[in-house]
Amino acid sequence: MRIAVLDDDTVFLRLVEATIHQMGHATILFETGEDLLRAMRRESFDLLIVDWLLPGLSGIDVVRALREAGGSKLPILFASQRHEEQDIVAAFHAGADDFMIKPLRVQELMARVTALMRRAYPDVTTMRLDFEPYRLDPVARTVYLHDQPIELKHREYELAEFLFQNCGRLLSRNHLTEAVWGSITPTPSRTLDTHASRLRTKLQLGQFHGQGQIYQLSAIYGLGYRMEILPAPKAATTPTA
Repeated sequence: MRIAVLDDDTVFLRLVEATIHQMGHATILFETGEDLLRAMRRESFDLLIVDWLLPGLSGIDVVRALREAGGSKLPILFASQRHEEQDIVAAFHAGADDFMIKPLRVQELMARVTALMRRAYPDVTTMRLDFEPYRLDPVARTVYLHDQPIELKHREYELAEFLFQNCGRLLSRNHLTEAVWGSITPTPSRTLDTHASRLRTKLQLGQFHGQGQIYQLSAIYGLGYRMEILPAPKAATTPTA
């Protein structure tokens, strides 16, 4: 998972970064709300951890801006020294999904992040494998279409699994390359595009296979890719006399 952390306290940022890395997730750190909002125009994250008191835009302003811009499903955890009841209520009204009072307890932070992830991304956290008419086998690293195996290379399978488990989400290019290639070092753009093109062909994406849904992999110019679920076409009917 890819988690953005917004706080102007460097010590706090490093503490959260170490905790999140211990959980096996990647972190991207921001010290101002303006920087985070700019990044959100071209990047995607799985979860945000946001402080309230910041230089410039406050955490409340940032959360409101994200929700108004359409980020309704992105889980957001507030972490603040503010602890009055009205502050917590205001955070939830602005769009927060959870609230923690500083100083944070590491084990509690881990538990709350895990709970938010489980609610927001059940396909990922429960390792869903069936996406009719496709089925994924993580042991054999194979995708089946109507129980017929499709030969995929290692990275092709990794990309397919990540896309299927995040159906409907726009995933930035950096998000995809970090998840599949396991590095924050930018992968050449053509590498991701080549793998996406091969998946479209090998998995016959965008085609109707006689039952279930249609899965279509769409490129969003300048941003990334989205695996979309389209309804199966309605059966043709013959007019009655």
